[in-house]
Amino acid sequence: MSQFKFSAGPWNVHDGADSYGPATRSSISLEEKIEKFAQMGFDAIQFHDDDAVPDINELSEEEIKEEAKKVKKLLDRYHLAAEFVAPRLWMDPHTSDGGFMSTCKEDRDYAMWRAKRSIDIANELGADKVVLWLAREGTLCAESKSPVWATQMLIDAINEMLRYDSEIKIVIEPKPNEPIDRSICGTIGHVMGVSAATIDPSRVGGLLESAHAILAGLDPSHEIGFALAMGKLWGVHLNDQNGIKYDQDKTFGVENLRQAFNQVKVLIENGYGSNGEYVGLDVKAMRTTKDEDSYKHLENSLKIVRALEEKVAEFDYDLQKKLVADRDFEGLEMYVMNLLMGLA
Repeated sequence: MSQFKFSAGPWNVHDGADSYGPATRSSISLEEKIEKFAQMGFDAIQFHDDDAVPDINELSEEEIKEEAKKVKKLLDRYHLAAEFVAPRLWMDPHTSDGGFMSTCKEDRDYAMWRAKRSIDIANELGADKVVLWLAREGTLCAESKSPVWATQMLIDAINEMLRYDSEIKIVIEPKPNEPIDRSICGTIGHVMGVSAATIDPSRVGGLLESAHAILAGLDPSHEIGFALAMGKLWGVHLNDQNGIKYDQDKTFGVENLRQAFNQVKVLIENGYGSNGEYVGLDVKAMRTTKDEDSYKHLENSLKIVRALEEKVAEFDYDLQKKLVADRDFEGLEMYVMNLLMGLA
C-alpha cells in the first residue's frame, strides 16, 4: 500500500523509436494503455492535448471538446481521473523556434490557441491543471532573442491563460536544456519568479521532474523542498538520470537510490498529496525492451517508490537528531546507507 496517488502518461509506454533508430516494439492503443494503468494501480492519467484529441489542428473548438468528452467516458470506464493536460507545442512546425517565445507573431498566436484548447480539454476531462513543459522556449543561438523579452512573452502568455479561465491552474515543468540549449525557465527557482510576476500567482505553480533537476546539476530533493517551502509544488515526475547528459527518464531509483530515498522522504515529511496532488512517474522503457515487457519500467518504478516509503517509515529521527547534535555526519550517512541496504 502507498500513501500516494499515482499518475502516468500514455507516452510512458511507447514503441522505442528515437532520434537514431526506428521503432522496436508494437504500438499500443490509448484505451489498452489506460486499462493497463488501472490494473497496475494508477489513479490518474497525464495527457498532452493531442493524446486526448489526435489531429487537434484539424478540428474546430467544439469538435475538440466533443472528442475530449469521449476520452472522459473512457477514463470513467476504468475509474481513473485526468491529472492535467499539456499543450504539445514542441512537435508542431509553428513552434520550431519556440511557441510563446517565438519571434514570429503567427507562431505565438498558434501557441496560445493550443494553450486555450488544452484548457478546454482539461475542463472536459475534469482536470484543473494545465502543465507547460517549455521544450523550445529558449535559444539555440544566444543572440537570436533577448532573454528579457522572452521572459516577458512567457509571463504574458500565462496571463492570457489565466484570463481565459478563472479556475485553471498553470503548472510549469522546468528543464534547463534539450531540445534547446539555453532555457528561459530552467529550474524551480525560475518558476517561482515567473509565478510571482503573473496577474494571479496563486494559480501558477511548479512540477518538478527528477531528471530535469539533475540536468541542471541540482539535487531533486532540494528542488522539491524549495517548491514545497513556497507552497508551489503541484506535481512531481519521479524518474532517474545518469549524469548531466540527454534526458533519459530512467526507472525511478535505479541510478541513485539514496537520492531517490530523499525525494520520497521530503514528500512524505511535508504532507505532499494531502491536497490531492499525484506522484507522477515519467519513465521510459529501454529501447531493447520486448513487447511483453512494455510496462515493466512503470511496474518497477511503483515498487521502488513504495519500498522507499517503507524505508522512510523506518527512519530513526531520534538517532538523526543525536548524530546531528554530535556533528557525526559520517555516522548519519552510514545509518542511511545501512537503512537502504537493509542492515540498519
